[in-house]
Amino acid sequence: MAKVKPAIKYTSREFDTIKEDLVQYARRYYPDVYKDFNEASFGSLMLDTVAYVGDIMSFYLDYQVNETFLDTAAEFPNVVRLSKQLGYKYRGVPASTGVCAFYCIVPANDVGLGPKSNTMPILKRGSTMSTDTGASYILDEDVFFNDPNNRRVAARIDDTTSLPTSYAVKAYGKIVSGQVAKERIVIGDFVKFRKVPLKARNLTEIVSVIDEEGHEYFEVDYLSQNVKYRSVTNRGSDNDTVAAIMKPYTVPRRFVVERIDGKYYLQFGFGSDSELRADSVAEPSSITLKMHSKKFVDDTSFDPAKLLATDKFGVGPANTVLNVVYRKNTTSNTNAAVGAIKKMGRTILDFDDPTNLSRGSIRDIRDSMEAYNEERIVGSVTVPTTTELKRRAFDNFAAQNRAVTLQDFEAIAYGMPSKFGAIKRLKIVQDPDSFKRNLNMYVLAEDSNGQLTTANDTLKENLKMWLNNYKMIHDTVDIMDAKIVNFGVEFHAVSNPEFNKYDVLGDAQRVLADYFKQPLYMGESIYITDIYRLLNKKVRGLIDVKSVKIVSKSSGIYSRTTYDFDAETSADGRYLKAPDNVCLELKYAASDIKGTIE
Repeated sequence: MAKVKPAIKYTSREFDTIKEDLVQYARRYYPDVYKDFNEASFGSLMLDTVAYVGDIMSFYLDYQVNETFLDTAAEFPNVVRLSKQLGYKYRGVPASTGVCAFYCIVPANDVGLGPKSNTMPILKRGSTMSTDTGASYILDEDVFFNDPNNRRVAARIDDTTSLPTSYAVKAYGKIVSGQVAKERIVIGDFVKFRKVPLKARNLTEIVSVIDEEGHEYFEVDYLSQNVKYRSVTNRGSDNDTVAAIMKPYTVPRRFVVERIDGKYYLQFGFGSDSELRADSVAEPSSITLKMHSKKFVDDTSFDPAKLLATDKFGVGPANTVLNVVYRKNTTSNTNAAVGAIKKMGRTILDFDDPTNLSRGSIRDIRDSMEAYNEERIVGSVTVPTTTELKRRAFDNFAAQNRAVTLQDFEAIAYGMPSKFGAIKRLKIVQDPDSFKRNLNMYVLAEDSNGQLTTANDTLKENLKMWLNNYKMIHDTVDIMDAKIVNFGVEFHAVSNPEFNKYDVLGDAQRVLADYFKQPLYMGESIYITDIYRLLNKKVRGLIDVKSVKIVSKSSGIYSRTTYDFDAETSADGRYLKAPDNVCLELKYAASDIKGTIE
């Protein structure tokens, strides 16, 4: 008689249910054998082993399925990879930017009524400075000490004549975090889609990639992009109002930067140098039409989209040496508090007329150079959570590289390249009082302690220039400082008598500290009912939470923004409302979370 096919329960996916199904199966189809089973028998060992293996296989099957889709992925590297499929690029640790003050001492002129003009130096771009914690910064522009608007004070006085013998001059310049490093990479025979690894970590910008033959490779957003724009000096009659002209250049040698598991790679295309026939300047007659064996145009139509057409994704290097210059951060957090930058590193000076200066005078001026940041250097932010990263990927996909809706503006702003810094929190709203329906963008940055702070002018200027690439020409956006409101949490709860109430209190404080570890989004309310539910669910030994209160923290070390918590709490006491330009932050979890346990 044929054996009846057993009924298999495919819904059994964990150890206990799988083992129970195996026991029932053995009882039904092998009753005589199952009688010999006991907890210490070999048969029980086999059942436990099969159930154990089945449980593990079910776990990894669920894990692989979850990590395949962006909605359910939990691992940060997987979220980054899946976000790339939607066109979002996670750029890693951003740079910090700001303005720094520089001081130097120069000799006085012959009459002692001002500094000697030919001794006023130019602090060149590329000079370095650092903090006591090891964070390095680079001067991003030349600083001219001979500017008449610079502040000058007498530094040394002649005791006999009472005239100044030297003057201290103060000037300002923009700085960016990081240090410049170089790497030589030997390239062998031609390989299609060559991927070159870099040794750098915390990389913020590729400065240049040049091979030993002198060919320059350009960084692009995508390998299909073969046109970039360069600034060319305007020599026309209107050069007094328009100093430079944007000119398109074809870039057959190009690459994209990929970040995989914290490592950086240069990804090239699959074209070879032997196939290169492009001019250096983008000519419509050469690249708008697909021409074969001809150098003339026989079609009057012009499709601007064909300016980006390509069939090789760029020319890859072969049998050469690549000289890669890049900028990288020296610490994970490059934000600096006021006065943190004091040390000058590499000091590059230039003079209008150095021939009349002795080496000793130049050395004295260089040794006298000092730096001091009078404002916070911000732009670096902590790594976003997987939830934040998913949201940015979805928003970036919807934006389609243009800013039309309010959500588009937020997605574009969060996607600003790391070399320009990063915004921690932002919110854009339409100004109801504006005649032109102006948009107000409220922004906040992160300080050296990982807490919210206002963005400096340099970071906001970078954000402005970045948004100009994507916004509609008629849109007007004002970038403004948002308000920070600090708060604390006070609760009263009842614990199980079998548990130590001090341990229960400590666990409750840790759960709330983890919940408020990241600052809330701008305009996000605090739902007090969520705090009740969180404590009752996550704290072991807690029987019930009697009361929860959100209190104001607005003096001393906290934000000075005043906020009426009682008036902004809902009538039923379920949530605390926050306006669009306000971000609620629990600043010091150790002291701002207080509770009593009975």
